[in-house]
Amino acid sequence: MDAQGRGRAGDSNVDPADQWVFDPNTGNYELRLDHAGQAPAQPSDRKAPGTRRAARRPGGEGGDTDTRPLPTQRGRRDEDAAEDDERPAGGRAARRAGNRTAAAAAAAGQVGRRKRKPKASGKKKALYWTAGVLSFVLVAGCGAAYFVYQQLDGNISKVDVGVENDAVSNGPVNVLIIGTDARSGKGNAGYGDAGSVGHADTTILMHISKDRTNATALSIPRDMITNIPNCPTKQKDGSRKIIRGENQVRFNTSLGQEGRDPGCTWRTVEQMTGLKIDHFMMADFNAVKELSTAVDGVEVCAGKDLNDPKSHLKLKAGRHIVKGEQALAFVRTRHAIGFGSDLDRIKMQQQFLSSLIRKLKSSAFSSPGKLYDVSQAATKALTVDTGIGTAGKLLDFGNDLKKVDIDKITFATVPVLDNPKDPATVILNKTAADPLFAMVRADHALAKGKKGKGKKSAPVKKAPPEQVRVDVTNGGGPIGSAQETVDWLQNSKAAKLSTNAGNAPTKLAATRLEYAPNQADQAATLADWMGLPKSALKKSSQNAGARQPMKLVLGKDFKAPGSPIEAPTETPAGVQNVNADDKNVCAK
Repeated sequence: MDAQGRGRAGDSNVDPADQWVFDPNTGNYELRLDHAGQAPAQPSDRKAPGTRRAARRPGGEGGDTDTRPLPTQRGRRDEDAAEDDERPAGGRAARRAGNRTAAAAAAAGQVGRRKRKPKASGKKKALYWTAGVLSFVLVAGCGAAYFVYQQLDGNISKVDVGVENDAVSNGPVNVLIIGTDARSGKGNAGYGDAGSVGHADTTILMHISKDRTNATALSIPRDMITNIPNCPTKQKDGSRKIIRGENQVRFNTSLGQEGRDPGCTWRTVEQMTGLKIDHFMMADFNAVKELSTAVDGVEVCAGKDLNDPKSHLKLKAGRHIVKGEQALAFVRTRHAIGFGSDLDRIKMQQQFLSSLIRKLKSSAFSSPGKLYDVSQAATKALTVDTGIGTAGKLLDFGNDLKKVDIDKITFATVPVLDNPKDPATVILNKTAADPLFAMVRADHALAKGKKGKGKKSAPVKKAPPEQVRVDVTNGGGPIGSAQETVDWLQNSKAAKLSTNAGNAPTKLAATRLEYAPNQADQAATLADWMGLPKSALKKSSQNAGARQPMKLVLGKDFKAPGSPIEAPTETPAGVQNVNADDKNVCAK
């Protein structure tokens, strides 16, 4: 058996699925080389293929030219496709013939052997995960038996980004998922920029919790202005080249521009979020086309008639099954929805990926043949870091993450604001983004709709900035924290009645805000600005005088004004988010 053919030795007319037998003792489909009860082939008998098939898709015209032209580079995927085109037609037949001979020999060697009783531990219900379009197959539960991973090993491309983390971690896992707009691959000539080497067109930072019970997927807008740090890249001759960073440029130029590789996007996201990335997975246009076809289409919903001449998407209002070119058009469209921005396109992508996860979870593995097709499509579209750069490592990685349920996966978009200097770009909304990043760093799951349990008290009315009166003292924060906080309150929040009261008489481990009952509205405003947890609020029993200030004591947990003291446990206000199990999301 190899990655090209699954026929039984000596019989080319056998349906591949007929060779797979379900073993109720293990919960696995197992390969039988004949129907006389012969033992299944073992992983060690299989060889990984050394070739990759090029995608077979018709060409297209036109395209979305959202990304500005960049210097042209020839990518490895283009070279791979060219090599595939030049192979002689008889190559595959020769490989199949050789594989059948090897399979027959293996079968002969097993005649008369006593069938082993399969081990239940470690293999029971072994639907191991593989990687897929933008790697969401990992949490969807896509999988295959171990020997299938061995066969798919040759499909996987990898990039050495100078960091090689173990495939399995004991803590939270952060996976950077990059979808590029590279034009490589058949049928993609009409997409993206003609001069593009592949930008970070779609970027999602996926955080899987330490206990593997939930996942948060943060979509990063490609047109967001950010700083890109210096980036070491590995050259073809094995040497390392430092590509100088840039300040105040589009996020999508963290890949491709000036020869930047996925490691540059990796470092940019780490710098932006404060999260340590463990692995990356990168895919191009073919990932959407091939995987959506492999699962027989993905259901999407249009809240109105959609007609986008740029992406070539035409859908009537209602639910539809899309695959191939139509699936790609759906995730690329933006001109027919919302305000026509990339932020609207992100919502389309989140809807598509959520539906894809549900499809993979519910029906993609109804037969071994379907499982094999999905695994082939997923691994052929994938480029990863060396830490998970083999099928075996991907198996370990996916098996570690398989506990996450669909209703525990939340998509969110990094909050941004319109850029006053350039209407075609956006800037990070730090007020909303900082607590969001802090929440993920603290391994807190994003809330879904309801804000906690139990009876809720009426919300406290917040005082306007000009009424917030507070004395700030430093009781354990960095030197100069009190004055820095007062400057921030007065200049950024217009709280002119804030005062630096010097150092506190005692050191505190935690920041504290003391206020009177009649100052509750002021305390609510200040706590919101400072990101104070409820435990930091101390209310006295008596009302304060008209000009009596509240007392804010900065403790050892204080880092900087505007940085939340404690990570929130619920999704911050203003952060767009949707649950992967929500079937009622429709594009409008």
